[in-house]
Formats: sequence, C-alpha cells, structure tokens
Amino acid sequence: MAHVSFFWLKPENDKIVKGIQSEFCARVKDAIANNRLSLPPIPEVLARLQRLCELDDTTIRDVADVLLDDPGIAASIIKISNTLMFNRRNVVCHDIQTAVSRLGIMRVRDIVTAKAIEDLKTYGHFDSRCNQLLQQSALRSRQLAATMAVISQGLLSHPDSTARIEPEKALLAGLFADIGLFSLIHEYQSYLDNGNYLDLNVAKFVFEHCCQDASLLILRHWGFDDDYLEVACNTSMPYRQQQPGTRYLDIARMANHLLMFKSNDEAIDDHHVELDLAGADIMYDLTNMPEAEFNQQLRDVIKESGF
Repeated sequence: MAHVSFFWLKPENDKIVKGIQSEFCARVKDAIANNRLSLPPIPEVLARLQRLCELDDTTIRDVADVLLDDPGIAASIIKISNTLMFNRRNVVCHDIQTAVSRLGIMRVRDIVTAKAIEDLKTYGHFDSRCNQLLQQSALRSRQLAATMAVISQGLLSHPDSTARIEPEKALLAGLFADIGLFSLIHEYQSYLDNGNYLDLNVAKFVFEHCCQDASLLILRHWGFDDDYLEVACNTSMPYRQQQPGTRYLDIARMANHLLMFKSNDEAIDDHHVELDLAGADIMYDLTNMPEAEFNQQLRDVIKESGF
C-alpha cells in the first residue's frame, strides 16, 4: 500500500483529483446527451409546463389548465402573483388564469421550477451528509437570490443607472445558480452504488468545480434563456449580442462579492468585480449597512416574493 501515499504528493494529487473531476463532468454531460441524466425529479405538472413553453402557440389558458391539475402549485402561483415583488400594481387576483396572465407564461415556468427545486433541496432522499449539502445549498441560494434582488432594486432607483433588469428575475436567477448540485450528488450516489469508493471530501471538491457546468447543462436542457445560463455558469454566453448597462451576471457577481465581504471570506482578495458609478454607489451603501439591517432586507425580499 506504499503507493497510496503518492496521492498526497503534488502533482500526483492534482492529477488524480482532476481526473476524478473530469470523470464526473463527463458522466453528467454524457447522461444529458443521452437523455439519462438524473434531472431533479420535478412534478408532472412542471414537466408538462416545460413542454408547453417549447411550443409557439401555447396560450395562457393552456398553462392555466395544466396548473389546475395540481391545486398546490396553482395556489402557490396565485399567492406569488399577489406578492409585493410580482404585483406592482397592487391589484389582487383570485383565479389562476389571471395570475398566469399577470406573470407571463415563461415566468410561471420559472417560478414553478424554483419552488420544485427548493423542495428537493430541503427534503432530499440521499444519505444524511448529502442531504445536508443540499440543505446548505438551499440556504446559500436563497441568500444569493435575495441579495441579487436587493441590488437590482437599488440599481432601478438610482438616477444614474441604465440597467434594464427585473428584481424578480434576478431573484429567480439566484435560486437557480447551483441547480446542478442535485445531479452531481445523484451521480456520486450512483458511483458508490456501482461498487466504487470516493471519499465525500474529495467529492465535495468535485461538486464545487463541476456545479457550474452541471447547472448550465440542466438549465439549457430545460430551455432557460441566456440570462439564467450566464448566472449559473458565471460566464458570458458566446455569440450573444451584449446590451449596454448592467446584466444579471454582473448583479450575481456583485451579490457574491458583497456576501463574501459580509462573511469576512478571505477569498475576497482574489475576487474582483467591475462596477459602474451606480453599481459602486449601491455596493458602498450595502457594504456599510449594519449586518442586522442587511439581513432584514434579505428576509423582507424573500417574504415579499412569496418564496
């Protein structure tokens, strides 16, 4: 067993870990290419809704009819459509068709997907350690999503900002940011079930470095737009026509930087974010905001969104 010690020597350690990392990424990519990736087990209503969103002739009535097949999801959509974040005109609606009309077909799909993924992270069916990772991911996603929404609201109210963004979409983009973790954990569980062994600490390293790729693959597979894809993989989409002003990817990077600052994360020294004048003002205000007040703003955003 003397050869085992070589694992802990560089560069042998890096080579082995990178090999395992590549294997896991390859497993995910191969699985999605062959329609066997363990996508998060979403409700049947959401699967039908996603298929409807791929059709050009889908109507609001079509979506409402699908949602009515799941009273729980329908009730959630009506509730969220009446929240402060999604109901800017403050007009209460009581039926699902009006709620879908207010939110829009694609936004309904995004909300239902976000709710389903959050439930999966909260009530995982893996072993206790993997379930704990998913629960921690749910908390981090909420924190990132709320911070992105707070920054978006600040930018929209800033007189010098040219950002064309929606706080509700920023919130959803944050919730989707590490959606790939579920599939990576499932691949890890399958790897163990097939008679292999991989220490969870090494697996965590793999999860951290592969999550962005897995999230990108899943969201692209489900037909989400480039704004969501960019936030998920922390990279600008190639060949995309860039619009002037702050994008959702910029907001995600600002939110991540702000959370690193608030948590005294030493890695912030290696993390850089580009800011315009409006963004710099918002970041200055939020970094100097007392922690209790900042956390209360995040809680208010989550409450106002219905999540």
